[in-house]
Amino acid sequence: MTTGKSLRIFMARYRSPFAVFLSVLACPLFVLLLMAGGCTDSAPPQDLVLITGPTMGTIYNVKAVRSGGIADSELRKIKASIERLLVTVNDQMSTYQRDSEISMFNKSGSTEWFDLSPATSEILSLAIDISGRTGGAFDVTVGPLVNLWGFGPEKTETAAPSDDAVALARQEIGYDKLSVRLSPPSVKKTIPRVYCDLAAIAKGYAVDRIAAYLDSAGLQNYLVEIGGEVKARGHNESGKIWQVGIATPDNDLGIQKVVNLKDASMATSGDYRNYFESDGIRYSHTIDPKTGYPVRHHLASVSVIHDSCAVADAFATALEVLGPEEGLQMAREQNLAAYFIIRTDSGLTEKMTSPFRQYLSP
Repeated sequence: MTTGKSLRIFMARYRSPFAVFLSVLACPLFVLLLMAGGCTDSAPPQDLVLITGPTMGTIYNVKAVRSGGIADSELRKIKASIERLLVTVNDQMSTYQRDSEISMFNKSGSTEWFDLSPATSEILSLAIDISGRTGGAFDVTVGPLVNLWGFGPEKTETAAPSDDAVALARQEIGYDKLSVRLSPPSVKKTIPRVYCDLAAIAKGYAVDRIAAYLDSAGLQNYLVEIGGEVKARGHNESGKIWQVGIATPDNDLGIQKVVNLKDASMATSGDYRNYFESDGIRYSHTIDPKTGYPVRHHLASVSVIHDSCAVADAFATALEVLGPEEGLQMAREQNLAAYFIIRTDSGLTEKMTSPFRQYLSP
């Protein structure tokens, strides 16, 4: 959630054409590389502006290139606008915020139409669509299970719940228990205790919103990141395509793969940063809505590249739930650019779909 702390703006000029700037950001699934040796378009070095601050329980980073046409006063306005935008998204979609739109809907026991903002209605509609396309591997109603396992806003003891408790929570799960309409924007549920959790799509949506705002502000070269979900436009300050590294699981500084990201988004979902152990068993925060239990397969992380960061965010979660075999099959069926890091007895191995290869250096 966004706090009252002031955001920071940093400006720096990178003079050497051989300089390398490595930034390990808030989410260890994601590493940003600004390399002068990157691909394509060459241009004179330009100013790189970093706007950063807290949001959604993590950190957001906006890296924008300016060639001198944007004054510092205008940058301050851009910063303030980004902050207001993120507050609005939290007010609409955060389950950690008790008076957000989605929290108020979750508390409501009514099965009548519940009025929403157009934005929340739109993202719920997208979430239901992807829930259907993934056969429920991504399910926007998974919240009761997430809370039961202690990974949501309703904190519990870090111990595995009983089978009976899981079975009871599963009765409340199912995206087919929701209906959404865009005009007038509203949602309704078929049973009173349906609970929506937008955590696996809201950060991607916020990235898309910030990117759209930067477009409207006349910025043509930027990278936006929130908690590991990222969108790149144009080129970096050296005139090269933005390069983004996918982190090596269980290694805070390791880079497993570097992708060239231009006019596209990437989201990564992994099992190795948010988990707890109980009675010698490790429980991941990734919950399979169909079983009600954390996933137990060998897929360490999956990254998805898509035009929409919200779509990439949701599909990355779905593929992580499905695992290395079913997830890869789903990615191919949906024609997704997807990259899988899989644990084996001999170490990590990788698989990828054909559309993903176009983002790799030759």
